[in-house]
Amino acid sequence: MTASDLQVTTRARRIGPGVLALLCLLALGLGVAAYRFVFGLSAVTNLDQQHPWGLWIAIDVASGVALAAGGFTSAALVYVFRREHYHVVARPALLTALLGYTFVALGLLVDLGRYYNIWHPLLPTMWQGNSVLFEVAICVVCYLTVLYLEFLPVVCERFVHDDRYPRLARASRKCLGVLERTMFLFIIAGVVLSCMHQSSLGTLMVIAPSKMHPLWNTPIQPLLFLLSAIAVGFPMVIVESIYASWGLKHELRMDVLGDLARYVPVLLGVYLAVKLGDAVVRGSLAHLGEGSVAGTMFTIEVLGGIALPMVMMMSTRVRRSPSLLLVAALAVVFGVVLNRINVFLVAYHPPFAVRSYFPSLSEVVVTVGLISGLILCYRLIVTYLPVLGHASEVKPA
Repeated sequence: MTASDLQVTTRARRIGPGVLALLCLLALGLGVAAYRFVFGLSAVTNLDQQHPWGLWIAIDVASGVALAAGGFTSAALVYVFRREHYHVVARPALLTALLGYTFVALGLLVDLGRYYNIWHPLLPTMWQGNSVLFEVAICVVCYLTVLYLEFLPVVCERFVHDDRYPRLARASRKCLGVLERTMFLFIIAGVVLSCMHQSSLGTLMVIAPSKMHPLWNTPIQPLLFLLSAIAVGFPMVIVESIYASWGLKHELRMDVLGDLARYVPVLLGVYLAVKLGDAVVRGSLAHLGEGSVAGTMFTIEVLGGIALPMVMMMSTRVRRSPSLLLVAALAVVFGVVLNRINVFLVAYHPPFAVRSYFPSLSEVVVTVGLISGLILCYRLIVTYLPVLGHASEVKPA
């Protein structure tokens, strides 16, 4: 480890009030999840036959997958487009993506009625080529495997010079040698797989046009999901980097983050143009004048989650200020999360529903517990592995 890594390790091992609060939230989430596994979904959720998907799909799965896009966008920028200047954020972005997808799988496990069948898509006899969910499941499983393989060099570097474990050190050196020659395959696979399942999550609602509000009922929903995931990738890296530097007293590379933010207005502009252009073509913007909840949520999503941060990140002053840059990046994250909530919850109205859906307190507790667990795992990993402030000879995505 470098001196910077050792400083991060020393500070990360300290257990302060924030860590204790996260541990309590995680314990509450685990308790409610255990209760759900024993007594079923109806005991802890407000889901029913008309509303089979709720908060856990909108936040834990759909939003979690989108916010983990920093892994493949950083990989594309650094290793496909050869922007080596941004290599310092590649490993933290990879770790965030790895943990994000891992906790997406855990959230899906809690959400599935027959959770014990979650492994069925791995069996060729259970494959269904016409199923959108099958494509999402296979891509997520494959991409999660790729993420762990890409993260393997970080683990190997932890032990490659450790004289206490000579056999492990030799194995780590051999593993690094193999990864140096094959890592480009995993990087390409990661980018391709991400584009596939990010868009397929949008396809889930295209197959239910009679249940969707016109503002979000569009055949190009897969493209919008992909564009929004690409747009939120760099802002999520910025949020993670700033919070990690503040929480662990780690060096904040504003020169890198400020330059990275220059790409965000372009990506948000493309996403906004396609989204509004599609709405104009379909004539759905007329529904904004209805004064409905859907129209209000659509307006907040577009103005607060796309237009505002796009304008903010065009400013040099914002890109040079950690606080302002964090606000702008959080606005993008908010916009994408709100988009997933709008698509899966606000816009979704089953024709024969006898009541509307609103998440229960137990659903919120499980979601908060998962997020707390993710943050704690991130802190634990950067404590013992060279993730922050480390330039690697092997360059995983």
